[in-house]
Amino acid sequence: MKIAIIGAGNLGLAIAKGVLHSNGATTMYLTKRNTSEIKDFEKYGNVTVTSDNQEAVKQSDILIFAVQPGHFANILEQVKDLLTENHVVISTITGFSISKMEEIIGADKYIIRSMPNTAISVGNSMTCLCSNELGKKRVDLAKAIFNRMGHTLEIPENQMQAATVICASGIAFWMRLIRATTQGAIQLGFDAKEAQELAMHTCNGAASLLIESGSHPEEEIDRVTTPKGCTISGLNEMEHQGLSSSLIRGIVTSFEKINQIKKG
Repeated sequence: MKIAIIGAGNLGLAIAKGVLHSNGATTMYLTKRNTSEIKDFEKYGNVTVTSDNQEAVKQSDILIFAVQPGHFANILEQVKDLLTENHVVISTITGFSISKMEEIIGADKYIIRSMPNTAISVGNSMTCLCSNELGKKRVDLAKAIFNRMGHTLEIPENQMQAATVICASGIAFWMRLIRATTQGAIQLGFDAKEAQELAMHTCNGAASLLIESGSHPEEEIDRVTTPKGCTISGLNEMEHQGLSSSLIRGIVTSFEKINQIKKG
């Protein structure tokens, strides 16, 4: 695959690393206004670093845009006349709809929106994808790219705002839960480093159990709760204090906020 990443900032570079480390690109172009910061990527041999977006588009088939939202429309205008029937346009820009992209480059292009989260930097992103009608023919290609850096799910575009809350904001929600567990462990006598290690790896194990087994969370809860035991006592106290309801209310509040931002 001949890939160009237009906008090699934190997200763009995370994607580049994921693709390069899995040998997923025949050639790769990385673009940035200040190329000195990313020159080291040329050590891979098949990577070209440039500030010329048009050159990158000419030399590539798969175009992954990871630029600031305010710059995206202008960049699409600059390259639209260079796009051919072979190009696949993949946007990582939050809130920039497929219809907006079609207005600029045309509905006769393969257009895909992706919404990765920050765990992409460690190869473990939950990335949601949607596309225009023509882009459906290339969604599997986008999945192949992002599956190298985690897990993908294809969803309708009208669910992208909700997916942003669950997957992108969700990283922060889970971080807060891990932090709270860490604080609890400290209160029980562990030092801070040990407490965080216990919390992190237990969280990772819980998610891995569900991923590997396909179980419902309550099934796994049943495995570790015994009559009159300490686990069910702790769970019930958390529910009395509103654990589940506060999480759900927080998620809904974030969703309401992201929709306000979109309208504004």
